Amino acid sequence: MTASTLITVAPTGAESQKSDVPALPVTLKELVQTGVDCQAAGAAVIHVHIRDDDAQATLDPKRLHDTVAALRESTDLIVQLSTGGAVSDGEAARLAVLDAAPDMASCTMGTVNFGDDIFMNRWGFIVDLHEKMRETRVVPEYEIFDIGHLASLERLLSKHGLPFGEHVHVDFVLGVPGGAPGDAATVTAMAEAARRHLPEGSTFAATGIGRTTLPVMFASLASGGHVRVGMEDTVSFARRQPVESNAQLVQRAAEVAGLAQRPPMEIGEARRMLGIREPG
Repeated sequence: MTASTLITVAPTGAESQKSDVPALPVTLKELVQTGVDCQAAGAAVIHVHIRDDDAQATLDPKRLHDTVAALRESTDLIVQLSTGGAVSDGEAARLAVLDAAPDMASCTMGTVNFGDDIFMNRWGFIVDLHEKMRETRVVPEYEIFDIGHLASLERLLSKHGLPFGEHVHVDFVLGVPGGAPGDAATVTAMAEAARRHLPEGSTFAATGIGRTTLPVMFASLASGGHVRVGMEDTVSFARRQPVESNAQLVQRAAEVAGLAQRPPMEIGEARRMLGIREPG
């Protein structure tokens, strides 16, 4: 168990609509201000989805490049781009995300039902993503939607080697309809499975979708893990209380981590733990 907690903020996602969630940051200006505020509240990593001029999810290469540059100019946050995009995005566009040269990017370890849709991640694409991340010196966060994905990650590392930076960090994404449930028992089971299947010294975070946010956060901290919060994952702060901002969610996570005697991790410490290349 580390003495501090890595807090990742996922501020936007690809699912919620600005018309339904006015506080959702969808413009570059809104996203950068969110980054500034969340860094001040205790976040070290920002997990980024971007939107177009109509606030719809996009993987436009220029927008991705400009987003990475703007976040680096205004914050010290570790910039992690999503290679998942929306469930409708094709493999070529998802691989091209890495050309924007983020510090980190997501790498989902298997196909999963995603509500009424299917989030497709075939084995060959996972391998291509893993290999391109090594070539481009991007650190992966392996996203785990079900316990079998940990066995797939073990297979990937065995056949294709460690990622760039040589540190394995995973995120349990729990509570998605079609994936593993977002409860304490699942976090405990997945944490134990991670210790069996992954190299010694690997780390994990956990994300709870919707109303599972708090139980997943508490269980992850109790199991020695880290946390991801943000409006990608929940737009409710409490029952009948909409989230006011991503910083509100980060601040709550920082307070909970402090109560657990594992305060928020400094960004420099997070870079060293994750094996991220130095800026510039």
